[in-house]
Amino acid sequence: MLKVDNIKVCYGAIHALRGVSIDVPAGEIVSIVGSNGAGKSTLMRAISGLVPIASGRILFEGRDITQVPSHKRVGLGIAQVPEGRLVFPDQTVHANLTLGTWSRVMSRNEVGAEIGRMFEIFPRLKEREEQMAGTLSGGEQQMLAIARALMSRPRLLMLDEPSLGLAPMIARDIFHVVSDICRKGVTVVLVEQMANRAMAISQETYVLENGRITLSGNSGRLLSDPKVREAYLGRQGKEFG
Repeated sequence: MLKVDNIKVCYGAIHALRGVSIDVPAGEIVSIVGSNGAGKSTLMRAISGLVPIASGRILFEGRDITQVPSHKRVGLGIAQVPEGRLVFPDQTVHANLTLGTWSRVMSRNEVGAEIGRMFEIFPRLKEREEQMAGTLSGGEQQMLAIARALMSRPRLLMLDEPSLGLAPMIARDIFHVVSDICRKGVTVVLVEQMANRAMAISQETYVLENGRITLSGNSGRLLSDPKVREAYLGRQGKEFG
């Protein structure tokens, strides 16, 4: 579904991504793991078209979208849930969800049906429907950010650090929802610092270090490899075992 081919991204003289290539098969979860500053968020933003790439190309369903503006990428079926959630704090839950449909031509009834579908996935949002998004808990805001992205009916959903700042139990619930979203037909790219959790629900994993892919392969195989666990998961790997 998605092919990132040898892309390079620079912030002035700083090389944030150095020849990064990933392949994302349709119907799978692919995790991108690495430490802070490794370039994970930059990779997500490059795929979304929010930062320009200096070289390389990005293909979505066989189409070269390297020069396609970010808003048109949403219309093609790519949605991103950004790090930090970034909901509209002074808008209600209902309004945030409605704003997620901006790339689609829909009637009021169709929007209402889509919002109802989101409430089935996240029942807690139904209870908060008329509440301002800025007053929600961190976990509820993450649910809202994911639901808002799903309102655009993406075929590829990218999540940037969805567990950041969440209590372990809430984070676990979010990962369960992500797995269920994929089972229902949405391909997922998952960026996570909690590498063990990301690898546990994904089929393929890429390890990003200092702007380069240093390791990739089947998530289960990598997760069970003692050398990989020691080198890349550290304490996480020991706790996971």
